[in-house]
Amino acid sequence: MKFVLAPDSFKNSLTAKQVAQAMQNGLEKVYPNAEYVKVPMADGGEGTVQSLVDAKDGEILTETVVNPLGATTKAHYGLINNGEVAVIEMAEASGIQFINDFTKNPYITTTYGTGQLMRAAIKHGVKTIIIGIGGSATNDGGAGMAQALGAHLLDEKGEELKYGGAMLEKLDRIDISGILPELSDVKIVVASDVTNPLTGENGASRVFGPQKGASEEMVKFLDKSLSHYADVIKRDLDKDLEQVPGAGAAGGLGTGLLAFTDAKLQSGVDIVVDYTGLKEQVKDADVVLTGEGQIDFQTKFGKTPIGVSQATKSVNPDAMVIGIAGSIGDRISELYPLGIDAIFTCVPGVESLDKAITNSQKNIEQVSENIGRLIAANRK
Repeated sequence: MKFVLAPDSFKNSLTAKQVAQAMQNGLEKVYPNAEYVKVPMADGGEGTVQSLVDAKDGEILTETVVNPLGATTKAHYGLINNGEVAVIEMAEASGIQFINDFTKNPYITTTYGTGQLMRAAIKHGVKTIIIGIGGSATNDGGAGMAQALGAHLLDEKGEELKYGGAMLEKLDRIDISGILPELSDVKIVVASDVTNPLTGENGASRVFGPQKGASEEMVKFLDKSLSHYADVIKRDLDKDLEQVPGAGAAGGLGTGLLAFTDAKLQSGVDIVVDYTGLKEQVKDADVVLTGEGQIDFQTKFGKTPIGVSQATKSVNPDAMVIGIAGSIGDRISELYPLGIDAIFTCVPGVESLDKAITNSQKNIEQVSENIGRLIAANRK
């Protein structure tokens, strides 16, 4: 028997690598002599850096950067493939965890720290940057990121714009003569499953602005400012990005990456599948275990369990794919036609969230053992 263990992390509980080990611990009680291959997974969001570093035996580096409110903070990024590939989560520098109900203000929040992480990786000599852009606190269209990389966003007096999406109203011209020269030699892969355009009813400000602190009045102003930003990008950089799917991701960081780099937008889980070599590992697998903290109908929209199941079935249709979750939500029946054969919750009974998090390793081991016993009974 060959088991491939390819879970995502369980948020606030275990890394993907720890979840995979717990799965193995449980299965080994039934199949002590089986072959086990652990492939820590992610979908481009939180945990992507750690999962790829774990899967590829990479390293984590730390940089001092600017957080979305302009204060300094420590942020991490990963290096894999012998230092040739950097893995960045924009939320490490510019994430919503840096703001609260009293400080959230998308007029002023900035992606400058994300640009600093990119700059550090480029100066390290990487050839590729994978950047996950979920969980942002920003609505600045990636302007701060661009400035950190050396672009100049100037007002009509020729002065540099200050941080924040509100400042884009004052943008008069863009000067990229000072942008980091090495940037042109680096491949930028953007992990995002968001398809929202930059502006409009489905744009960054309207859809995501309120959760970052935008009132109705602020939403209208930010949307207008981003539209002006897009107009200047079109004129000065010859890139028409305002309605490009994904341009509105992370408060418009998608636009900034497309405008100031040669970035390509790609499904987060597909990127991780490629870089971990998952398809090669599952070609001869009998059983593939995947999972994440919550599995429900939204899982079909590019989340790890669906990415793993579809990658598996594409090369090994006869493999059994089983999902394990801390919580099972609505309409999971929609996932079965997409390649998942069965879904189990690891929580053994009614308990508080804190207790479930504390007991997550033990619970995953237990349900994995039970899955192993069910497989063994079925093979008799």
